[in-house]
Amino acid sequence: MLSWLVRRGVVPAAGAQQLLAGVTLINRLGSGLFMTSSALFFTRAMGMSVSRVGVGLGTAALVGLLASVPVGHIADRRGARETYAITLAAEGLAMASLIFVHTFVAFVLVVCCVELAAAASEATRGPLVRGVAGAEPARFRAYLRAVVNFAVMLGAGLAAVAIQMDTRAAFVVLIIANAASFFVAAALVLKLPHLPPWPAPLQGGRWVALEDRPYIAVVVLNTVMSIQYGILLFALPLWIVGHTDAPRWMVGASVVMNTVMVVSLQVRASRHIASPRAAGAAMRRAGGAFLCGALLMGLASHASWLAAVSLVVAGVIVHSLGEIWHGSAGYELSYALAAPHAQGQYSGFFNMGNGIANAVAPPVLGALCISWGLLGWTVVGLVLALVGLLCPAVVLWSERAGGEGKIVLGETP
Repeated sequence: MLSWLVRRGVVPAAGAQQLLAGVTLINRLGSGLFMTSSALFFTRAMGMSVSRVGVGLGTAALVGLLASVPVGHIADRRGARETYAITLAAEGLAMASLIFVHTFVAFVLVVCCVELAAAASEATRGPLVRGVAGAEPARFRAYLRAVVNFAVMLGAGLAAVAIQMDTRAAFVVLIIANAASFFVAAALVLKLPHLPPWPAPLQGGRWVALEDRPYIAVVVLNTVMSIQYGILLFALPLWIVGHTDAPRWMVGASVVMNTVMVVSLQVRASRHIASPRAAGAAMRRAGGAFLCGALLMGLASHASWLAAVSLVVAGVIVHSLGEIWHGSAGYELSYALAAPHAQGQYSGFFNMGNGIANAVAPPVLGALCISWGLLGWTVVGLVLALVGLLCPAVVLWSERAGGEGKIVLGETP
């Protein structure tokens, strides 16, 4: 599988970059298995009510945010490779524990552990990516994003087999496979070279990421922009099924179109987003694309069958272009505007914003896009476009206020 991705330019040809891409492939393949089947596992195999599952997962998502910055700080000071391996192993243990859960209290405790480990893992991954990114950091991060999308799509396809079987044993196999993916990924991470921490300056506070006001502004804008990920995964499926004449198979087709576009175009798009200012401009383009995509998808409710399908397809294509620009720009901003000695802290803080966006996207998009209809889609699109327009100025402020924080990825202390 990895060699196939190498031949198609989705994965680097050799070295530490290819190994980290392989780790990402294995890790996200397991995540794809779990993400697709988790709701059914909790409700059908574990017997939890939908409301209890929602409460448990919402609580876990909020608890998980607490780990991002502190564990990122540990990675900065103790070494990213070792910390990342430990967090992956912890995530595997927490995931495997799910098969022994039979009560609501135990369910909440275990999924909180899963989310804590996942947030810690994402925070420690940042400094590791920084260390092996080489001379073309934007390109390498685009490789990783393409790998993530391919792996999740493949995992979702494999999970469909267990979903069709609809037995506890089938769901348990998926949980065990996902847990195993974390342990395998942890073992492979230890084969990467050790990355010594950047020396911290003698002056300055410990939690520099939380004191960097321009960076906080960037994170806030990216958090709002990241609500767009919920459009294709949450709002559009409900919109297609309940408010348009488009066939239900368009739900799956939309996800496939989006994934194929991201895997095919992410690396190419990253070539032109290799600086904070280029990233700010890309965020502006992304906001415009999200506005156009939202309007096209919203208009599908007032169209005939064929026109609805055409509008949804056009909306997904335009939205996917925005997602590609936003993904590359977000990666560039999260790393390039961070202080080199606190990359884990900054990475953890940036990922906190993504976690908040994931938590608020369903209720916000449900209230606007589904309840308000075309007006709601328009409001969402306008908000995302406004965020995109604000990004270049905020990025320029961050560059001017913290020039010493700009880094060249791949350098070592």
